[in-house]
Amino acid sequence: MLKKNKNNISALNKLSILMIQKVPEFGNKFFYSLGFLSMISFILLLLTGIIMIIFGPNWWLINPVGVFFRSVHLWSTQAFVLFIILHLFVVFSTSGYKKPRTLVWILGVLMFVFVMAETEFGYVLRGDYSSQWRSLQGADFYNGSYLGKLIDTLNYKQMYGFHIVIIPAIIGLILLVHYSLVRLLGLSNPKRANKNIAKTVPANHGLLFKRGGILIIVIVALAIIFPSPFLKPVTIKEIAISDPSLLGKTLTAELNSSSDTANYMDSINPYTFSTKNIYIDNPYKTLLTINPQIKNQLTVFNNLPEDTKTSQISQLVKYYEDSSNLTAPKTPTHDLINSLVQMAATGLYEQNIANSNDTFATGNHTTYVLRFLADTGVLEEKATTLNLTTDQYGMLHEESSKNPVGAWWLAPIGLAVHTIFKNDSNGDRDTAVLIGLFILLLIAFPYIPYVNKIPEKLKMYKLFQR
Repeated sequence: MLKKNKNNISALNKLSILMIQKVPEFGNKFFYSLGFLSMISFILLLLTGIIMIIFGPNWWLINPVGVFFRSVHLWSTQAFVLFIILHLFVVFSTSGYKKPRTLVWILGVLMFVFVMAETEFGYVLRGDYSSQWRSLQGADFYNGSYLGKLIDTLNYKQMYGFHIVIIPAIIGLILLVHYSLVRLLGLSNPKRANKNIAKTVPANHGLLFKRGGILIIVIVALAIIFPSPFLKPVTIKEIAISDPSLLGKTLTAELNSSSDTANYMDSINPYTFSTKNIYIDNPYKTLLTINPQIKNQLTVFNNLPEDTKTSQISQLVKYYEDSSNLTAPKTPTHDLINSLVQMAATGLYEQNIANSNDTFATGNHTTYVLRFLADTGVLEEKATTLNLTTDQYGMLHEESSKNPVGAWWLAPIGLAVHTIFKNDSNGDRDTAVLIGLFILLLIAFPYIPYVNKIPEKLKMYKLFQR
């Protein structure tokens, strides 16, 4: 046992060589451990993420061990975001952005930006209802900020690549450079009355490791007590079975290009595909291939005069709005839509649009399914019930009351929507612009005369440098 302890101590000593050796006297306090605790959280995220990737979504969603790892991943995210925000605040309060540490500050801000994106991309990949809803909200945000053609949160494959490869690599690189500069320059020990405010002492690495160990224990405990919630994702099949009229109404809107997707408009509109082609023509052609004996009502509909098409669609809309009191119209249009409703009830319809060979869908199949689900209105109705809509301050809590903490870092967006942009029809776009300006302000803050002296004038450093 003694030999084992010696080996552990030796390993810690070797690790200590890579760490800062001398710090100001206040540098051993908790608030100067935040960068180290952020790194511990990041390592936990990498380890749990790799294990989850190996076993796949079904494992992390259903298997008890997988749920545990998913929960540790969730609470590690909470810790990572919390410590980075607190760390930035400490550096800001103590004017740690001044020369020669300006680059350290800029790298910290950039890391914060990528961490914010990484957290939401992670929610998108979880594989439950939350993923569906957050995908749509994220898409509106990025479309509003003119980035929708580069970042499509409805595209599962793209989000998978971003979340598990690209952004972790960027964060890891920034973290490495950031820490290397801190180790080279040491902790800031500003002068007051021409002398350092604190004497230099050895860094207490043992205390750091204890705090890191306690953090791991707390995260594991929270993962056990408050596991990551799971709400079954919404499917087109279950809508077709539970509310065929709603599905028929949605398909009719796709047919005459009156759906939300067909008329989507934000700062940019990346959904330029034909809803009739994707949601009507392609799946119906598949249906004809499976059952060649049915009459081709799609061809019949396409050959109808335009005024006849308009009349039949109008009849169909009225029928689906009040199908209990109206007789189904005996028209080719109704037969066409009804066949697709029946196809959807078997699960084949969703499978078909998810595997579309359309050019737009290359690597992007989930976009079609999620946009169709959005057009039904079911996702938003469920989000309202769960208090997840922007009007209800969005995703500040998890979907389950068993888990009290959600994406609290999105609170500024909810606040902006409820105040500054309360009556703004372009709230997504303008909120994105406001956030972008705030980030640019943080990056430029060290270079703005007079303004960059505000924390010192307010003596905010006294909170941490005593």
